Amino acid sequence: MKYPKLYAQQSSRDMVDVFKGYNHNLRIGEGEFYDMKNMTSDFYPVLAPTKPRGLYISPDAPAGMIAKDALCYVDGTDFVINGYHVDMGLSTAEEDCPKQLISMGAYVIIMPDKKYINTANLSDFGNIEAEFKTTDPVSFTLCRLDGSEYVVEYTQPTAPEEPANMALWIDTSSEPHALRQWSEVSGMWVGIATCYVKISSPGIGASFEKYDGITISGLKDQVLYDADTEEEIAPEDIVALDGAAVVWDKGDNYIVVVGMLDATRTIANEVIISRKMPNVDFIVESENRLWGCRYGVAVNGDIVNEVYASKLGDFKNWNCYMGLSTDSYTASVGTDGSFTGAITQPGVVLFFKENCIHKVYGNFPANFQIQTTMCRGVQRGCERSLAMVNEVVFYKAKHAVCAYDGSLPTEISGALGDVAYKNAVAGSHGNKYYISMEDMSGKYHFFVYDTAKGMWHKEDDLRADCFCSCREELYCIEHNSKKIITILGSGEKLKDKVDWMVETGPISMNMPDMKYLTRLLLRMSVEMGGSFRISLQYDSFGAWEMQFAGRCTNTRSFSMPIRPRRCDHFRLRIEGTGDARIYSITKTIEQGSDIP
Repeated sequence: MKYPKLYAQQSSRDMVDVFKGYNHNLRIGEGEFYDMKNMTSDFYPVLAPTKPRGLYISPDAPAGMIAKDALCYVDGTDFVINGYHVDMGLSTAEEDCPKQLISMGAYVIIMPDKKYINTANLSDFGNIEAEFKTTDPVSFTLCRLDGSEYVVEYTQPTAPEEPANMALWIDTSSEPHALRQWSEVSGMWVGIATCYVKISSPGIGASFEKYDGITISGLKDQVLYDADTEEEIAPEDIVALDGAAVVWDKGDNYIVVVGMLDATRTIANEVIISRKMPNVDFIVESENRLWGCRYGVAVNGDIVNEVYASKLGDFKNWNCYMGLSTDSYTASVGTDGSFTGAITQPGVVLFFKENCIHKVYGNFPANFQIQTTMCRGVQRGCERSLAMVNEVVFYKAKHAVCAYDGSLPTEISGALGDVAYKNAVAGSHGNKYYISMEDMSGKYHFFVYDTAKGMWHKEDDLRADCFCSCREELYCIEHNSKKIITILGSGEKLKDKVDWMVETGPISMNMPDMKYLTRLLLRMSVEMGGSFRISLQYDSFGAWEMQFAGRCTNTRSFSMPIRPRRCDHFRLRIEGTGDARIYSITKTIEQGSDIP
């Protein structure tokens, strides 16, 4: 008698022991995960959760951070370093927060308040801008560079006859008038190339420094009087001083500027001396200068689309033009639209718009040049996503996260799928780029990109106001709690154990027939008191069905028999609490017929 032959079902055994991170696309590779929570690449190729985060401090109103010798931050109206509070009278208005903090030597510049503080001498702080309005009469006197007054013997349109040696003559035959001095050696009148005017009034020079770039205003439509006769005179020579100038010398009660006068003048009305900083959208430091950009209304009310640089080594002066390599710098750009961010690479300043990058080259005004590259720039509202990792700039563009090494931006966010994000805030530490972004439903997601391994990992729903890397820690101002937390876990632990999860993409989609998952072998370890559970979802539909749960205290293999269910494909979810290491996942799958 012949019996029918029974053939064993085909089975396959698949082991994954290299885990490659997050990939939120329809088709993903082995070892990648469609979704995850609180996972890290620190132990690659082993799969592991992140460390619990820590608490650095709970300030009242944190509004910005910067790394100096220690972490510095703004707390309300105060600047804080090493726990020491300096009340700088900073603005707490919502539109002025968070602050932009820029380091320049020992100084920290705080924008948009336009204030500074010396972190090596905390008593040295104040306003970048300065202004003085006179309340007493103001006198104007022709003088030398050091402020000493000239004694002029002649003021007339024709050359004086038989002058004494070194006599001074103001030549009024042409405009502008000229100061000349008689030389017996040459037998002729020699023009004095540069003349100066001493402007005197109590307290007028106390707020300014030598070589400050200033603006003099209030000289137009003034009533002027002759110092000797006290008669009203024509104001042309005084009005010519109205506008930009440089302080060539100063004392508490006077300043010296370039100018020309026919005689000493006195003004009874108000005169305003000011040193202004431009309104800037974004500001950075490069090669001992501050650089800023502005698209919109300037300080003087004009509509501008400009790039600015401060005087070399002097963040207070933005309008100092002396014909030197240390001068300030201003240039207009031709691209349309608002600036969306700024950062520096070695030797280059980068200003971003949504569709271009402006690169500023050079090291002094005469050779500064701006090169424009039309490419993906920083998305509007994502200016705080700019961060540098190992000389490469990373940022959130409109439809991608990009890396920019100086040539053209390269997209690195393919693993994030087709989810649209906005309002990104990022930081960097070591080889990693950390970014918190909002999706279009209003939910925040916190991702980490490991530049050395080229892998993304998703952590949780952290919403960050800003990041700052200082020494061996990455600090973050958490938006909801307003606490400064540590991403790498130093300080007081916020949680004893981390909740973590990984979820695979569809398994067995590449096999045409129905399948059974008959066995799952997990090699892993979980810390004391930790736990884990494994769930399956069949055919991407319905609830997740828990298959196994356990606790362990050492490395071991878990063999989990799975109740067979015929399906087209399935997803696997592993979740747990506490520190864990997953070394490998082995699946045994039996193949059925092509009939459901």
